[in-house]
Amino acid sequence: MELAFGSWPSPIDAALAAAHDGHPEYVGFVGDEVWWTEPRPAEGGRRTLVRRLADGREESVLPAPWNVRSRVIEYGGQPWAGAAGPLVVFVDFADQRLYRYEPGGEPRPLTPAGPRWAEPRMRLDAGEVWCVMEEFTGDAPTDVRRVLAAVPLDGSAAEDRDAVRELSDGRHRFVTGPRISPDGRRAAWLAWDHPRMPWDGTELVVAEVADGVFRAARTVAGGPEESIAQVDWAPDGSLLYASDRSGWWNLYRDGRPLCPREEEFGGPLWKLGHRWFAPLENGLIAVVHGRGATALGILDPETGEVVDAAGPWTEFAPTLAAHGERSEVGVPPSEGWGRIVAVGASPRTAYEVVELDAVPHARTTSRGGAPVGRARVVGAAHENSVDPAYYPEPHIRTFTGPAGREIHAHVYPPHHPACVAPGDELPPYVVWAHGGPTSRAPLVLDLAIAYFTSRGIGVAEVNYGGSTGYGRAYRDRLREQWGVVDVEDCAAVALALADEGTADRDRLAIRGGSAGGWTAAASLATTDVYACGTIIYPILDLTGWGSGETHDFESQYLESLVGPLAEVPARYAVGAPPRPLRHWGRSPAEHADRITAPFLLLQGLDDVICPPAQCERFLARLEGRRVPHAYIAFEGEGHGFRRADTMIRALEAELSLYAQVFGLHPPGVDTLELRT
Repeated sequence: MELAFGSWPSPIDAALAAAHDGHPEYVGFVGDEVWWTEPRPAEGGRRTLVRRLADGREESVLPAPWNVRSRVIEYGGQPWAGAAGPLVVFVDFADQRLYRYEPGGEPRPLTPAGPRWAEPRMRLDAGEVWCVMEEFTGDAPTDVRRVLAAVPLDGSAAEDRDAVRELSDGRHRFVTGPRISPDGRRAAWLAWDHPRMPWDGTELVVAEVADGVFRAARTVAGGPEESIAQVDWAPDGSLLYASDRSGWWNLYRDGRPLCPREEEFGGPLWKLGHRWFAPLENGLIAVVHGRGATALGILDPETGEVVDAAGPWTEFAPTLAAHGERSEVGVPPSEGWGRIVAVGASPRTAYEVVELDAVPHARTTSRGGAPVGRARVVGAAHENSVDPAYYPEPHIRTFTGPAGREIHAHVYPPHHPACVAPGDELPPYVVWAHGGPTSRAPLVLDLAIAYFTSRGIGVAEVNYGGSTGYGRAYRDRLREQWGVVDVEDCAAVALALADEGTADRDRLAIRGGSAGGWTAAASLATTDVYACGTIIYPILDLTGWGSGETHDFESQYLESLVGPLAEVPARYAVGAPPRPLRHWGRSPAEHADRITAPFLLLQGLDDVICPPAQCERFLARLEGRRVPHAYIAFEGEGHGFRRADTMIRALEAELSLYAQVFGLHPPGVDTLELRT
């Protein structure tokens, strides 16, 4: 069937895309069972705890409205831990208290109201759970302290803050949860301070554990220019960690590299409890690693050999667990220690829980890339809700940007099993700028992308300079160049697609959320590449965002992204000359008068990371400019939309914007009212 781009009928509607938003996280073992958290968009966007029973059935552990999600550093972290029995502790999103739960009973609070918790570690031998505690000391978002703390499992601290025992001295602004050595005599954790972000520089701290108290804490690795992404103990008591001291996050054991490669065995620590490696009882190490995309493999630290699991998965999330990890529960490993669980996806499958059986009681003997053990899906299995013929077919591309620099991108051309466009028509394309910006767009099946490509609209995800997965030098391209390099790289990809005849030069759009929303807005304000844009819970005003409007974790992020305010005030300045952007004010809010392209602005009213005030000031400065636009604010949504009805409305509004600007005729889409 020959139909114009953008008018192809598609079975992938916004409701279907919303139902598949989000993926499993925080996998672990409770006894012999695999457990994880999973999103429920249709249940108010909560996350539930799921267990895989012995017969293979999956069971939601907690009914609505329980929401297993931490708010520590606002992005959260590992929200649960469990032990055989089963006995589970978890953080509930509503009040951020830590709860104890045993199936058949009701959750009981372990902590008082007020503090927040993340990365619980069961210490059954001590009758405690050790966690990161975040406690606000005043009204400002930066009035906060974080320490490692011990919470009694008997509930005696539920109404008594004094019953919470602090383990660390509070000398660092940020800490991760403690990992306990196999003999129980040492604890290790990561720490860092403003203005560094964890991917800039972290310290690896080790302390002696005596009578349940941390003593003689000292930094043994890391520093201002070395990022350590994860730490753990090997069964023999040696210290394992992922450091980027070589320019890549590689694994080290007691300071010695185990597998020096120009690829990543770690990543950006956006959430406490991210894991890229897990030590096994026989000395091998399960690893999530790669350059760009990631694989699940087994590393032999004696030889440096990595053997990857066979299977269709081309991307693994930073969550990993090994059965019987003694540091978690204080009990010896069981006979099933060789089981490894992870979360993997591919361009044809969404994220699903994957289990790998490592070879027990033996080192790898395979050579030449043969798999070790057997990998299979054990939870949240991908199911094709529509014919896979409608899924997009991505192309992994490397483009050339300004000064000849490489730009990595995933290009998703329009794709439909039964429709083609007239031979002389070029398709519209939307450039997607990922958030972070210290992050990356993974190459996985995303029905939000399929929502557009199956209708005849191409998508290009750009892993612009500053993205992770390509080494520290690539990541550092964005240092003090935010609003410049990201904007230039996205524009370079868009224009290259047009120049090569892949995209219609007159029908290019840009969209992004959070830091990607900044890039989208800055692109509209400073280039003429795009005919329109979609801006989602964005940063728009550097001065406001960097002076108390955001949360503590990112409150000094601009020091590295833009430069220290005291040294380069003109980059933040109101009313500064707009060009060149490398030296003058970069905020889209300061250059709103330069925006002429229509745009859609989407915002959660409960967002404390990129608050609605950013959007309101931006729109006020557009007043009278007669730029067609729509602003939709969602009650009850924070940073990252989670509710199905929100995501449905947002996707449909976005499609309507492109339809109006590009002259498309998608069937069954209500017209978004654009104000001027």
